[in-house]
Amino acid sequence: MKYLTATLISLIIILQYPLWFGKGGWLKVQQLEQDVAATHEMNLELQNRNMIFFAEINDLKQGTDAIEERARSDLGMVKKNEILFQVIESSPANTVPPANFARANPAQ
Repeated sequence: MKYLTATLISLIIILQYPLWFGKGGWLKVQQLEQDVAATHEMNLELQNRNMIFFAEINDLKQGTDAIEERARSDLGMVKKNEILFQVIESSPANTVPPANFARANPAQ
């Protein structure tokens, strides 16, 4: 009886091996599903990027406004008789208070 039980368990293990670790096994299928999901996500990102490029191409083909905007932002060009003002903002985190800085509430 021991030999029969051991033989049946061995047979079950041998039959289960291809299901789990074989060429078309469960683990391989799970890995392929993850690969497909990652590829699908990457394709969506690339499609969004392509849509932005196509919109920019259409703007450049149809009018001069996009070309003028591009020349101003990328090349720093200005129109004739035009004055360019550049505003530089500093954030409060970058400023250091002076050494004699007094608190608003001296009780603290």
